[in-house]
Amino acid sequence: MAKVEIYTTPTCPYCHAAKALLGNKGITFDEITVLDPDLRATMTQRANGRRTVPQIFVGQTHVGGYDDLAALERQGKLDPLLENAA
Repeated sequence: MAKVEIYTTPTCPYCHAAKALLGNKGITFDEITVLDPDLRATMTQRANGRRTVPQIFVGQTHVGGYDDLAALERQGKLDPLLENAA
């Protein structure tokens, strides 16, 4: 299973939705809270300039935000990504 990282803030409803989707699938993930400006800058750099949360990474693949994650799930593409990403 690929390493999953999710950049979040505590009050973000999309962050909670993304964590719930992953949790319901039994996926463990590393959560990085970006209240610190340095962590947010790191996230923004990794996410090709995207500043909104959540930003989700599966292995080295930048998935995007919650809408992107949910779209992959609806299309049946999330499980293969989780299995094949390194």
